[in-house]
Amino acid sequence: MKAVLGLEDGTFIKGNGFGVEGSCSGELVFTTQMTGYMESLTDPSYAGQILMFTFPTIGNYGVDTQNFESPRVHALGSVTREICAKPSTNSSLARFFEENGHFGITGVDTRMLTIKTRMSGTLRASLIVGDDNEEAAIERARSVAPITDQDLIDSVSCPEPYRLAGPGKRIAVIDLGIKRNILVSLAKRGADLCIFPHNATADQVMACKPTALFISNGPGDPRRATAVIRLIRDLAGELPIIGICMGIQVTGLALGAETYKMKFGHRGTNQPVRYKDGSIYISTQNHGFSVDADTLPEGCEISYRNVNDGTVEGFENKDLNITCVQFHPEAHGGPRDTEIHFFDRIYRGIP
Repeated sequence: MKAVLGLEDGTFIKGNGFGVEGSCSGELVFTTQMTGYMESLTDPSYAGQILMFTFPTIGNYGVDTQNFESPRVHALGSVTREICAKPSTNSSLARFFEENGHFGITGVDTRMLTIKTRMSGTLRASLIVGDDNEEAAIERARSVAPITDQDLIDSVSCPEPYRLAGPGKRIAVIDLGIKRNILVSLAKRGADLCIFPHNATADQVMACKPTALFISNGPGDPRRATAVIRLIRDLAGELPIIGICMGIQVTGLALGAETYKMKFGHRGTNQPVRYKDGSIYISTQNHGFSVDADTLPEGCEISYRNVNDGTVEGFENKDLNITCVQFHPEAHGGPRDTEIHFFDRIYRGIP
């Protein structure tokens, strides 16, 4: 099939379409990972975004359904240099996209587009599959709302509360678009999990008698997550609070810090972070916003920093019993350096 990717700055690139005919428009972002492509595509944090893989060949081991981060693909579309036509195992990525109604383009110079993104910052884009009208693609890219103006959390959060029973400590989890492996990592430590929608109130959360509050990852601008920011303000000091990815951003906002949109974000399985004791871990990340270190209030200590650019990768507030990280310690598409280091430590720390 014909296909074209158009950017808001007037750039367009044509390639071969896979999946189904149609179009999607959103923010074009790139990930540097070599494996775990299905974990990324099914990550709810990619809602509102077209996902480009920098690794030249994607799909070598096919569609590994047992490692999905959610039941469906959340990325609007996929951009690749090449997709493997005959994977070593499982169904091919192209067949999966076709059977499930997704949009993809291959045969694209992803290296050029990645360099452009790193220089210009993330750009709005439109992917058309089944046609190669570059003018239409550019026009659609320019017409889509910036991700800072989109409310995405409601579409990925659970509609109703539910429970994953366990023998251990009861944790109230706020689902902003939670990745499956976060729940798996908590459950295998014995946690009794009560999962709530993004707009849960303090009374609803406290009714389950939790010993801690956990805030998940999620898509879009954290400043639009007003309900959970209010919830954190209501419960800070009453319950230990743990946050991952958007969880750190909304917790920072609730405490009075500020967040900002990064130039192109961190997405991949090779991001080095330095812990406060000097040790360095290789982490998996997926975020386009960050907590402004200079605005963190008194009592907050930066626990992790990104080795590459110095951005905040974690902070703690011992007085309020808050522990948050920006990276994904539960991620299994890449290194698992931080899972035991983070989850064991925070689970032991819950009273």
